[in-house]
Amino acid sequence: MLMQPMLGRLRQRHPDAIIDVLAPPWTEKLLRQIPEIHDVLINPFPHGDLGLLARRRFGMQLRDAQYDQAIVLPNSWKSALVPYFADIPWRTGFVGEKRYGLLNDARRLSKKKLPLMVERFAQLAEAPGDAIARPLPSPKLMASDTQREEALAKFGLSLDQPVAVFCPGAEYGPAKRWPPQYYAELAQYLRTQGYAVWLIGSSKDKEVADKIVALGNEPCRNLCGVTDLAEAIALLSCADLVVSNDSGLMHIAAALDRPLLAIFGSSSPQFTPPLSHNAQVLKLDLPCSPCFKRECPLGHFNCMIKLPPKEVARHIPIHSKHQS
Repeated sequence: MLMQPMLGRLRQRHPDAIIDVLAPPWTEKLLRQIPEIHDVLINPFPHGDLGLLARRRFGMQLRDAQYDQAIVLPNSWKSALVPYFADIPWRTGFVGEKRYGLLNDARRLSKKKLPLMVERFAQLAEAPGDAIARPLPSPKLMASDTQREEALAKFGLSLDQPVAVFCPGAEYGPAKRWPPQYYAELAQYLRTQGYAVWLIGSSKDKEVADKIVALGNEPCRNLCGVTDLAEAIALLSCADLVVSNDSGLMHIAAALDRPLLAIFGSSSPQFTPPLSHNAQVLKLDLPCSPCFKRECPLGHFNCMIKLPPKEVARHIPIHSKHQS
């Protein structure tokens, strides 16, 4: 979602451009819902896999498409290989891992001028030397009535009650995850307030979601690993409240403009905040935070442990649907 303002700016500068995106397979259904994207090319290379010869073969297969420009968002050396092997004449990205040669429009990043990831992506849509236009538009995502109805019917869900969606996972590591017992306590409170509680995430999040349900929340629906990404988007669009760690689903909930409580621990809202006026960031300004580590390097996990459910519950907005 954080690249959507960049895509919008490319479309603004080049109205007739055909924009394809090379991305991991799990992102495909999300990307196909972004109107600026013409097609999604599946990146077959697992995270961390160099596969130099395979990347060369893959890049050469793309030569027939005759792309004019490639914008490389990751800063890794290997991410610039496919555009290079595809012989794309204009290859844009930040210098990153000394990618001179692989990128021929290699730009230096000023983290001070561009503190947000969404700003850094947007900068790559501009001509060299040009500044981004501010304020940047926030990412926006829509789910149709048909998509919602089909997802609700498939999983036997209804909107007879206000809906709270929990996104308890975070791909990067446990230091970004609010404890499952805290989610469980908050779920119990929300159910006393008349909410239905759904848990949404990938199959990797199922174990933590199972713990939340087991801690006195049997009526909650654990949908982790059950939905595909398009269905998750449709169900998130039904939410009267989303409670999420700093994760991809947090950004999707923000793009859907749902009321959102975004919980930050080891990461920073100064870098990847939820970009919505309907979002509240909840974090503790501890001296050790943000550390950007996968696990707490000090072993105490205070950035999450000292943010109890009662404090999070205090920020739940009042909705007209709930009041009725």
